[in-house]
Amino acid sequence: MKTTLITGTNRGIGLEMVRQYAANGWHVLATCRNPDRADALQQIAHDSSGAVEIEPLDVTNPEEISALGNRWKDRTVDVLINNAGFYGDHMGSEPMKIGKIDYPLWTRTLAVNTLAPMAMVETFLESILRSKEKKIVTLSSRMGSVGDNTSGGSYLYRSSKAAINAVTKSLAIDLSSQGIIAVVLHPGWVLTDMGGPNATLSTEASVRNMLQVITKLEAQDNGRFLLHDGTELPW
Repeated sequence: MKTTLITGTNRGIGLEMVRQYAANGWHVLATCRNPDRADALQQIAHDSSGAVEIEPLDVTNPEEISALGNRWKDRTVDVLINNAGFYGDHMGSEPMKIGKIDYPLWTRTLAVNTLAPMAMVETFLESILRSKEKKIVTLSSRMGSVGDNTSGGSYLYRSSKAAINAVTKSLAIDLSSQGIIAVVLHPGWVLTDMGGPNATLSTEASVRNMLQVITKLEAQDNGRFLLHDGTELPW
């Protein structure tokens, strides 16, 4: 049975990834900050006959990542999915503007969206290398594309996603000799708490598309920035 390790699985895209991977016969290592409050995730795990394991993890806490790595050091991880994300670009209901930037919030946004995925890769690299698949998938966003930015704003989120795109590209180069495939995926504008009620794509459809893309990833895809349907996006 193949194994995927997914962060940020208490709701939205992460939760749906757990659901679909489990339904497809995978062993799922699911993490989130507060499993006791993740009722839907707990139900999926309960119904999975042991295929879904849940662990508490705050991805901004290096000690928690290290502790999880020690507990799971003998596991094989076929696909690591860095899904946990944070938007950050609002103060209440108002978009953050020049002159009102919240720098501590920017630091937190970078910690979740940029530093945490790198920490997960470093911690679980040996587990990934034991796999035949050797795939590292990080959920990014079209808003992290410099070439696609025509509307400005969203300084915190855009910069954090542009940064993880650069990190992933370097990982793809540095780890290619070990057979690892590292990519960033944009899930689309999805009906989640982050995407909002006007989004155009259901969580189920986005995840179904992304899982198909992940399954088909080959060496030539290493280092690519892809939409949920496999279309290449500009950096």
